[in-house]
Amino acid sequence: MQKSGDELLYEKVLKTVSRWGTTENLMFVIGATQADEFKKIRALTPDHFYLVPGVGAQGGNLKDISEKAMTKDGGILVNVSRAVIYASDKEDFALAAATAAKNYQMEMNKYCLNNNHF
Repeated sequence: MQKSGDELLYEKVLKTVSRWGTTENLMFVIGATQADEFKKIRALTPDHFYLVPGVGAQGGNLKDISEKAMTKDGGILVNVSRAVIYASDKEDFALAAATAAKNYQMEMNKYCLNNNHF
């Protein structure tokens, strides 16, 4: 949320970088922890694809991100690796990780189906 002149630094970066390529060869990594900012982000880069880390252990959630970041074509790939790989530190790790991954997949499917992304 750093200011850069009369705008936020990330806004300036998005405007500048989006001119370096096209939606076919340029994507952005946008963290999920400030989901309310996605309205501005999508306005600046409406058709770009986003890799979205920060869901789960870092505090972002799939509901907010799917509502605020998805395009009519989907447009996002959400990373929840920390929530999956640290699902358990015991002998049940593989089962806990598989369960966590499946739960995230089922939740995301619900948002995708609600927005007709399949």
